Amino acid sequence: MAGKIVIDMERCKGCGLCITVCPRKNIAVSSESNKSGYFPAQAKNVGCTACTQCAIVCPEGSIEVILEEPQRMRIVATVAKKDTPHLVEEKR
Repeated sequence: MAGKIVIDMERCKGCGLCITVCPRKNIAVSSESNKSGYFPAQAKNVGCTACTQCAIVCPEGSIEVILEEPQRMRIVATVAKKDTPHLVEEKR
């Protein structure tokens, strides 16, 4: 089974946590900055096993991991949408 990492380059702040936890060293720092001036993480997508460690550790929720199985593809970890209900309510 192969995986694919999709990083929202504009949401990523380049903290490097995903780079640290990737067992296949499949993520690197981009050579170009995003609109906010950060150098975001960039997926190489070579040998990804879809372990989802990068998506779990991402504080910005900017990583989506897709598991590519023969006959189908399925999303394993995805970015939280703004309208998704939260378990903890925010104080206003």
